[in-house]
Amino acid sequence: MARINLPPLTRGLLAATVVFTLLNAILRPQDSLAEKATKPLTTFGNGVPYLAIVPGSSVIYPWVFLLATVVEQNVLGLVVTGLTIFYGGRYLERAWGSTEFAKFILFVSMVPNTMSFLLYIFGYLLSKNASTLTTTISGGIAIQAGFLVSFKQLVPEHTVAIAKGVIRMRVKHFPAIFLLANTISGIALGTETAMFLAWFGFFTAWVYLRFYRISPSMSSAATGDGSIIKGDASDTFAFAFFFPEPIHSPMAALSEQLYNTLVTLSICTPFSAEDIDAGNEQASARAEGGLPSIMNPNSRGGRGGATRAEAERRRALALKALDQRLHAAAGRPAVPTPAAPAANSTPSTMLGETNYEPEHHNEPEKSAS
Repeated sequence: MARINLPPLTRGLLAATVVFTLLNAILRPQDSLAEKATKPLTTFGNGVPYLAIVPGSSVIYPWVFLLATVVEQNVLGLVVTGLTIFYGGRYLERAWGSTEFAKFILFVSMVPNTMSFLLYIFGYLLSKNASTLTTTISGGIAIQAGFLVSFKQLVPEHTVAIAKGVIRMRVKHFPAIFLLANTISGIALGTETAMFLAWFGFFTAWVYLRFYRISPSMSSAATGDGSIIKGDASDTFAFAFFFPEPIHSPMAALSEQLYNTLVTLSICTPFSAEDIDAGNEQASARAEGGLPSIMNPNSRGGRGGATRAEAERRRALALKALDQRLHAAAGRPAVPTPAAPAANSTPSTMLGETNYEPEHHNEPEKSAS
């Protein structure tokens, strides 16, 4: 039997989700012993105030603003969040490293939970409806939204094929579909807590990755200069490009106003032309790298040759950079060098079959936000 290989933080998150969900199911109030025996985790229930966020009770338990993320209220949530952590967490932790992955999890857990808590408190102050103070806020909806935003950044043009190709969808469309599904469910089925967590998780993940996350420049791996990039100023990671093309223009205008407000408040730093160019180069390099197979527990790349192809690409980039420096020092124009080989981008499996199919359309206009 093949051994399941999970990075340490992903393994810990998965274990915590199972343990604290079961603990909440055992301890949650307003369930008789008979009810707990006949329907444990099959229906929505009230959360324990010191495990999940209950606006009227949890303020004296500050740890719940982080812990609530790994506490599910029903079996469906446990399964979905477990699969999200198992597959998505394993890929992102290996791509970013455990430290950066931990920072990301902290942001997309605590910020959405806190904002949802404040929203319910504000709703109670306006409506005086006591039920808002007993609502349970918990679950991994926010990190699910955050993972989809991350995949939109890393592999936006890959296509996921489900049911032997009957359903085909690009990764970059997943966040919008996820938000739409949770919004419809929140309005029609009364799952508004999940709707709030989905939107807050989406915004938190995008703001963090867009403006704050520090990552090594892909060119630094080849040249060894140790340069880093803060955020992601690439055109394709602008806010408007998370939504269908017909509404790009109004969304871009809205996001530009919000961006200017954040800059005025000194929350965000304006992107320079160099930042946007560097972001676009990073996005292009990621597109060349292909999509690793996150369904294969022993895989670190799309196929066995992906690592070798990536090494060859970086070696070619290093040689090109060295050649340019030598010719610049000698005052002579650089001699063109062969293009770096792209990493293997053959199809791989992620929730079905995936492959890279770049769209053929005009280049997007540069946008700061």
